[in-house]
Amino acid sequence: MKRKSLKHGYTTGACAAAAARGAAIMLRDRRIAEEAEITLPGGERVRFRLNGQEITDDAASCFVIKDAGDDPDVTNGAEIHAKVSLNTPSALTAERDNDFVIIEGGAGIGRVTKPGLAVSVGEWAINPVPRRMITEAVREVFASHVSRLTSHVTISIPNGEELAKKTLNARLGIIGGLSILGTTGIVTPISAQAWTDTIDSAIDVALACGCKTLVLSTGRTSEQVAQRFFSGNGTKKALSAEKEIRDVLSPSSLALSPLPAESYIMMGDHAGYAVRACARKGVRNIVIAGQFAKLLKIARGHEQTHVSSSKLDLKELAAWLGNTSHVSRLTSHVLKANTAREVLEASGHDAELIAVVCSKVLEFARRMEPGLRINVLLAGYGGEVLYYGPN
Repeated sequence: MKRKSLKHGYTTGACAAAAARGAAIMLRDRRIAEEAEITLPGGERVRFRLNGQEITDDAASCFVIKDAGDDPDVTNGAEIHAKVSLNTPSALTAERDNDFVIIEGGAGIGRVTKPGLAVSVGEWAINPVPRRMITEAVREVFASHVSRLTSHVTISIPNGEELAKKTLNARLGIIGGLSILGTTGIVTPISAQAWTDTIDSAIDVALACGCKTLVLSTGRTSEQVAQRFFSGNGTKKALSAEKEIRDVLSPSSLALSPLPAESYIMMGDHAGYAVRACARKGVRNIVIAGQFAKLLKIARGHEQTHVSSSKLDLKELAAWLGNTSHVSRLTSHVLKANTAREVLEASGHDAELIAVVCSKVLEFARRMEPGLRINVLLAGYGGEVLYYGPN
């Protein structure tokens, strides 16, 4: 069957620029505008439909409804509002912005509270490319004015604070709402760019905060297990099959130290990207944290562990065990199992089985980036740590 082509969409930055241009046109012409056309960073001209148009004596406002196309995006359908007003520039304004366009955030736009992002601490979370797009869109409208006027642009998203709770903004230090983002103005359908961009930003924040070791987790559950473990509140079981399982060890006995909150990076399914990004940005120590099924996919060499991009084939696990005499007894059981979790639990959390899989995860990461110092943390399905090493 021929696959249906997917529709692209537009970023919050592009929508904000279009709304700002629409409001500026209405303020200049003193009449309602139905559409606004802007130039995207790549040179493409795009028209956006305007909604909620209002004009007062000294300001105009409207909003663009974000269309993310076929990309699953938390901001799809959000109203990106812009209000534009004019007044004579002061000396201070002229020093701050030679273009006389001042951009601020309103309701639903976050503020940056941690270093390492593209915007300085204390500023509104409106990234540089969207700021440039908004500035150019508004400046063009008033280019023919004889007198120099200051354009004040306020960007807002009415339900932005609520939508932000569904994002990773808070852990990046963006508090109170969403970010206005985008480098091309276009959202590519079903792309991983939004997530990988967040990984990059999270690493930048961690480095700016002085973090030396980063924990790359495949999901929130494994991240929480790692956080408890490194804080001293977690548990670890001994992993030698030749020994009776010892009493639970505290992290202090393993010479672990609490890690700053910024050290924890939610890599999700993007294991390969996250490991390479750490190496590229100068990180030297990482911990790969996940539950058994995800770690098994990584062990098999899948850089992307989403179900659509990787297949969990237990035959390969059976082959590994068959080549390892002390766990070859598990081979037939693995071949009969339906899921990776079934393998782990039916084996009684076999220490040698776990060691084989975690060693393969280490091999995977070291092949990609030999210069990294890497540990693996296996989070049990009951919230315990089943493996941490090689440490």
